[in-house]
Amino acid sequence: MSSEQEGKSIRCLVAKVGLDGHDRGAHVISRAFRDAGFEVIYSGLHKAPEDIVQAAVQEDVDVLGISILSGAHDTLVPKVMDGLREYDAAEDTLVLVGGVIPEEDRPELKDEGVAAIFGPGTSIEETVEFVRENAPER
Repeated sequence: MSSEQEGKSIRCLVAKVGLDGHDRGAHVISRAFRDAGFEVIYSGLHKAPEDIVQAAVQEDVDVLGISILSGAHDTLVPKVMDGLREYDAAEDTLVLVGGVIPEEDRPELKDEGVAAIFGPGTSIEETVEFVRENAPER
C-alpha cells in the first residue's frame, strides 16, 4: 500500500470529549486534515466518551483525534479507549490526543492505546504526516 492507501481517503473523527468548551484547535486540525485530503467528521462540543465511541464505530473511521483541554484526559480518554475495545475497534483505529497534557500523564495515555499526543505548538504538517504514516490500512 502506498501512503495514500491506494487512493482511499483516510477517515478521521475529530472529537471534543467532556465539558471542554474550547474548540478552536479542533476546528484548525479538522480543516488541515480536510486540506490534506482526509475525510473529516467533527463531533461538535460536549460529547460523552460513549458518544465518541459510537460515532467512531458507526462511521468506521481510521483515525480518532481527541481534542481535550479541560484536564480530564486521565478519566475521559481511558473511557473512550475502553469503549473502542468493547467494539473490537481499538486495534484498527489510530487514536491521537491533542491538547495540554502534562508530561507525567502521557505514559498512562500511551499505555491505554493512544498512538500520539500533540501539545500546543505542534505543527500541522507534523500531525498530518503522522496520520499519513500511521493510519491503519484496510
